[in-house]
Amino acid sequence: MTQTTAPRVRTLVLLFLAAACALLAGAGPASAHAALTGSDPRQGAVVDRAPAQVSLTFSESVSMDDDSVRVLDPKGKRVDDGGPTGTGGTTYAVKLHAGLPDGTYTVTYQVVSADSHPVAGAYTFSVGAPSETSVSATAQAAGGGFIGGLYGVGRYVSYAGFAVLVGGAAFVLACWPRGAGVRVVQRFVVSGWLALTAATLLLLLLRGSYTGSGKVADVFDLGLLGEVLQTKTGAALVSRLLLLAAAALFVAVLFGAYDKREDEERRDLTFGLAVGGTVVAAGLAATWAMSEHASVGLQAGLAMPVDVVHLIAVATWFGGLAALLVALYRGPADTPIPTDAVRRFSAVAFGSVVALVVTGTYQSWRQLGSWTAFTDTRYGQLLLAKIALVAVLVGIAYFSRRWTARLADTAAVVVRQRGKARGEREKAGAKASGGSKGSGNAKGTGASKGSGNAKGSGGSPRAAQLARQRAAVDAARQKRQRDADPHRFALRRSVLAEAGVAVVLLAVTTVLTQTEPGRTQEEATAAGASSTAPSTPSTGAVTLDMPFDTGGQDGKGLVRVELDPARVGANDLHLYVEGPDGTAVDVPEVKVALTQEAKDIGPLPVAPDHITTGHWSASGVQIPVAGDWEVAVTVRTSDIDQVTVSKNAQIG
Repeated sequence: MTQTTAPRVRTLVLLFLAAACALLAGAGPASAHAALTGSDPRQGAVVDRAPAQVSLTFSESVSMDDDSVRVLDPKGKRVDDGGPTGTGGTTYAVKLHAGLPDGTYTVTYQVVSADSHPVAGAYTFSVGAPSETSVSATAQAAGGGFIGGLYGVGRYVSYAGFAVLVGGAAFVLACWPRGAGVRVVQRFVVSGWLALTAATLLLLLLRGSYTGSGKVADVFDLGLLGEVLQTKTGAALVSRLLLLAAAALFVAVLFGAYDKREDEERRDLTFGLAVGGTVVAAGLAATWAMSEHASVGLQAGLAMPVDVVHLIAVATWFGGLAALLVALYRGPADTPIPTDAVRRFSAVAFGSVVALVVTGTYQSWRQLGSWTAFTDTRYGQLLLAKIALVAVLVGIAYFSRRWTARLADTAAVVVRQRGKARGEREKAGAKASGGSKGSGNAKGTGASKGSGNAKGSGGSPRAAQLARQRAAVDAARQKRQRDADPHRFALRRSVLAEAGVAVVLLAVTTVLTQTEPGRTQEEATAAGASSTAPSTPSTGAVTLDMPFDTGGQDGKGLVRVELDPARVGANDLHLYVEGPDGTAVDVPEVKVALTQEAKDIGPLPVAPDHITTGHWSASGVQIPVAGDWEVAVTVRTSDIDQVTVSKNAQIG
C-alpha cells in the first residue's frame, strides 16, 4: 500500500503547487490600491489658457519623489518644473513652464499608496484645442515585469513560511507535545522559519526596484535600499527580521529544553512557551497588518488587530494541517502520532475556522462596502473564490473528523487486545520460571562463562550489525502495521486533500492582498466619473453593430461598439461580443482602432479591458477632432482565425 501511495502523494502535491503558481502567474501587475479620484485640469478637459500647475487627488495618501509626476507636451518633452508638492493629505501639485502653446498634454504619475502598493497611470488634457500627440496615454505598468513576479513569489513564500512556523509550533504545543522530539517535525518548523526569513530579506532587496523602475540592477543599489528603510514597508520588513530572531530562540527552546523535560516539568514550560510564542506570532502578523490593507481606509484602528487575529487563525489552521500531514506520512513508525493529538488538532482547527469566519466577515464588509462589489470588482470575485475554497476545506475537514473518530475506536480495541495479550504472557512467564528454578541456575553460569568470553572480542561488530538489521526490520514491520489500518490511511488521504486545497487557498489570498479593494475601486470610479464630466455639451452615445465571420468553428457572431458621449476629448468605449443566438460569448482577443482619413489621423489603437463574459471596456479614449471616424474592430476566435470589421461614426 505504501509503495503506491508515495507516487500519488508526490503527484498531488505537484499538481497543487502548479495550480498555486498558475494563480500567481495570472495575477499580473499589482493593482492600484490608491486611485486617482480627481485632477485639475480634469481628464480630457480642453482649457482656454495653459494652467500654472497640474494637481492630482488620490483616494488615500501616497508617497512621491521628485520624478513621480511628469507632464509631457505633444512631442514627448517634459514641461513640468520641479518635483511635486503636497497641498493636502491626498493632493499633490506640480508646476508647469510658463507660456505653453496649444495642444494635447499628457500627465503620467507613479506613486506608492499608503498600503505599500505601487500605483501608476496617465491621462491627457488640451490647451486651446486637442492635437495629435506622440505620447501614449495608456496606464503604465506598476509593479509588473520580472521584478514584480519575483516580488509576488516572495510574498507567497513569506505567508507560507509564517503559516508553517506558527502553525507547526502551535501543533506541537497544543496537540502533540511529544512531537517536539520527532526529527521530521523539527525540520518542518525550522524550514518555515528559514523560508520566512529568506523571503523577508528578498522582499527588502526587491522593494526599491518593485515600486520604482522595475530594473534588476536597482536591486543591488544600496542608496535605494536606504530609501526603502525609511518607508513604512521597509520598517515593517526590518521589524519582521528582528522578531524572527526572537522566533529562533523560541524554536531552540521548543526543540531543546522543552523536549528534554519530563511530563510534569514540561507542563510548566508549556505555559511560558505558549505566552511567548503568541506574542512573537502576533508581532509577526502585525508587520503585515500595519503596512498593508488594514492600515488605511475605514476603521484602521480596529482593522489592524482584526487582521492580526485573522492571520494567526490562518497560520494555526494551515500550518497545523501541514504539520499533521508530515507526521502522518513521514513520522517514524515507532512514534506514531496518537489519536488524541489528532482530536485536539480538530478542536484547534474548529476554533481557527470560527475566528476566520468572524474576522473575514468584518474584512469583507470593510473592503467591499456593497453586495454588487462581489461581482463587479476583481477583489470581490477573488473573495468569492476564497470563500468557495474555504467551504471545500471545511467539507473535507468534516470527513477527517469522521476518520479520526473511527481511528480512535480502532486504537481503543488495539489497546485492550495488547493489554490482554500482555497479561497472558506474564502468566505464562510466571509458570515457566516457577518450574525451572533448579536447572536455570546450573545452565546460566556455564553459558555465560563459555560463550560470552568467546564472542566478546571478535563478535561485537557482527552483533551490532545484527542489532541494526533487527531494528530496521522491526521499524518496517511497525510501519506496515500502522499503514495497514484503513482508517488511518483514509485520514491521511483526507488530510492530504485539505493541505492541497490550503496551498491553492493561500495563493488566492496572496493575490487578494495585491488587488485593489472593491470599496476603493467603486469610490474611485464614481469620483473619476464626476471628475471627467464633459466640459462641452454631449452629442449622445453612438452604437455600432457589426456582424463578423472569422471562417473557423464558432467563428460567427455580432460585435457591438458603444462610444459615449461620442465627442471630442475623452470617451468611454464598451464592446460586446454575441454569438449567433444572441448570447454573450468570450473570444481570445478583440482590438479597436479609430481612423479619420479626411485629416490623415490614425489609426489610433484602443486596447479594451475584459470586464465580464462578452464585455470589454476602455475609459478615457481620446478623440482629438470632430468628424467622420472609422471604427475598426479586430476579432480573433482562435489561434489562426480572425477578421476585421468596421463602420463609420459621426463624432461631434
